[in-house]
Amino acid sequence: MTFLRHSGGDCVRAWDTMPWVLQNSATQEQGEWLEDHLAHCESCRTEFAQQSRLRHAMSLPTDISIDANAGLRRLLGRLDMPDAQEAPYRSRPRHGFSRALVAVVLVQALSIGVLGVKLWSASGSPLYRTLSQESVPAAPGTIRVVPDATMTLADWNALLHALRLQVVGGPNDMGAYTVAPTNATSTAQALQQLRATRGIRLAEPVAVSP
Repeated sequence: MTFLRHSGGDCVRAWDTMPWVLQNSATQEQGEWLEDHLAHCESCRTEFAQQSRLRHAMSLPTDISIDANAGLRRLLGRLDMPDAQEAPYRSRPRHGFSRALVAVVLVQALSIGVLGVKLWSASGSPLYRTLSQESVPAAPGTIRVVPDATMTLADWNALLHALRLQVVGGPNDMGAYTVAPTNATSTAQALQQLRATRGIRLAEPVAVSP
């Protein structure tokens, strides 16, 4: 999230409300207030649109199957199409060479992919659990955090230490971590501090404590 030092109180309130609206857990009054504020604040509209795109990308499935053979057939079919600007006697040799080159590259790519899967399987269980793995439910009070790509590891560790937070999951493909308070710090207090920190693009509750 981009935090502006000179933003008004309404903008801070809008940033605090955005994650709840995006999760459809905000009250009707909060949603109407945010909609009215966005109609008059361009910077908050830009931030809300960015958070909406980020949340949508995080919700996309990660186990989409890819038919490599179908893609290869389509690619080879396009290479076989005649080129009207080239003479017939030059077209065939070039297309034959292109088909052979593409086939070699794809075979190598598939071999590397298979080798990677075997190595990953042989390594046993992963050292951490990503957000896309739902085998273990999130504990109450955990928070999903997306730091900016420019944030250094030292700054990230310093932030976790200052807020008494520990990483319990992630990062996933979108760079999101799951963190949890290590002491009596409430989730609401940690969320407020995270959203007010420069370099934090998104902070939202995963499971709210009763």
